[in-house]
Amino acid sequence: MSDTRKWIASGDPWIWMIGGALAISLVMVIGLVMLIAVRGFGHFWPAELIQVEVRDPASGNIETVLGEIIDSETLSAQQAAELRLGVDPDSDALITRYQFKIGNRDVYGRDFRWIAGPRITDRSEPAGAIMLERREYGNFYGYLVDVRRDGEVIASGPEAFDELRSLLAENREQVHELEQIDRHQIGAINYRLEQARLDERGLEYNRDALGDDEYRERMADIEARRAEAQAEYRALREERDALMRDLNRTEVTMRTADGKEKRMRLSKLIEATRNNAMSVFQKIGYYVGRFKDFVLGYPREANTEGGIMPAIFGTITMVMLMSIVVTPFGVIAAIYLREYARQGTFLRIVRVSVYNLAGVPSIVFGVFGLGFFVYTMGGTIDDLFYPERSPEPVFGTPGLLWASLTLALLTLPVVIVATEEGLTRIPRTVREGSLALGATKAETLRRIIIPMAAPAMMTGLILAVARAAGEVAPLMLVGVVKLAPSLPIDGQFPFLHLERKIMHLGFHIYDVGFQSPNVEAARPLVYATSLMLLIIIVGLNLTAISIRNRLREKYRADSD
Repeated sequence: MSDTRKWIASGDPWIWMIGGALAISLVMVIGLVMLIAVRGFGHFWPAELIQVEVRDPASGNIETVLGEIIDSETLSAQQAAELRLGVDPDSDALITRYQFKIGNRDVYGRDFRWIAGPRITDRSEPAGAIMLERREYGNFYGYLVDVRRDGEVIASGPEAFDELRSLLAENREQVHELEQIDRHQIGAINYRLEQARLDERGLEYNRDALGDDEYRERMADIEARRAEAQAEYRALREERDALMRDLNRTEVTMRTADGKEKRMRLSKLIEATRNNAMSVFQKIGYYVGRFKDFVLGYPREANTEGGIMPAIFGTITMVMLMSIVVTPFGVIAAIYLREYARQGTFLRIVRVSVYNLAGVPSIVFGVFGLGFFVYTMGGTIDDLFYPERSPEPVFGTPGLLWASLTLALLTLPVVIVATEEGLTRIPRTVREGSLALGATKAETLRRIIIPMAAPAMMTGLILAVARAAGEVAPLMLVGVVKLAPSLPIDGQFPFLHLERKIMHLGFHIYDVGFQSPNVEAARPLVYATSLMLLIIIVGLNLTAISIRNRLREKYRADSD
């Protein structure tokens, strides 16, 4: 036998092939994560503001453009001619064009613009250029003219920027007070008013079973609660209106690079920065602040701006509820199949069915969840326990509970298979030794078999969490929405609201990336949200892996 055949027969080539495939896979995964991180998290860094003068080759007019350079590409002469960039298609020249984020959507009607390099006659980085982050219409790029209060100029010239920054700091505190009033205090009052309305409907629904005195007493109590809530609402409304009037007193006048002036209310602004005049430490501080707002803030502008906190909260809450449901059911099913069910043809059919269930497309589970959980179970719950809310559904509509149950059903085969594999690896002698010492079968399972199989159960949970956190298709049918006005957990009884709809990072990525009216502006948020979803999945998995390893070491030490 030749040396080549001996080498092949030894199996070394297959080891090298497997190692090479693993290395390539790792490089691809790391490269993908790095690409997402650079494209996503780089969005929060304050880029230099570039001002260019652009010549129109047809008329010869000069136009001034100010903004951030987002991207660039090199074109051949033929490609440049097809784009009407004024280049001879027969030449060998290569043309570079730049994508500028010009912002000022309310002025120009668009956020981005491609500019060919040969058309640029002058380029500078003016220190006085200002980027305004706004609550609507995206960023504004230009120069500060003055700051006005009640129509009178209170600052202009070089000191106007410092005055603007000071006013914005006060503005953020007032806006935070407004958000607290709108989201929490007024929300709590609306909840109390809704409960009073439902109690009144329930009282009318059961009036025949109540005496007149009891009916009048309960109705008087409802009216007193309603009057108290309405009085609190009027007081909060007056406080809110006063804050809004104070916020709207101040205005900022900005001038674009081409000389157009735009006046904006201070309440519509978030931050003002001179990117070209910032030091590295100032940029780092600004970056940290923007990233914090992205993680902890609420979305705005059709989800293309703002934060993703509701989506993070909804994703984690749903995965946790799914884990609480799927783990006991999967473990119990695996224990029955392995320890109690009689082995035979029927059991083999059941196992094959479980394996095939893991390969069913996820959208099928979504359709099943909509039909069975939402319409059948939810409708029945509403008929039995919430007749006073009819025809408005409570549980008979997609929500957090049904999304969690649908994902639990989707990941149930994974937990069953992993747990059963762990039970199979436990030697038969362990079971026989326990029974020989006088323990019952239930005691053997509870004190020996289940603790020894706990790492395998955790493995099943890890795989279930990894799959459930990234699912999107079934959730679109059973509880996930574009924008949820309220979080599923708050300070109102019963604190965990299973009937509420939620936001989800996976659906948020789909919505921003494919349903956004401004795809170019939303693209960096797609990358950043994708990386946040990866971080959450990895964090949940690392937590489960840590628990599994501790269990493994514990029972390994006990066996020694």
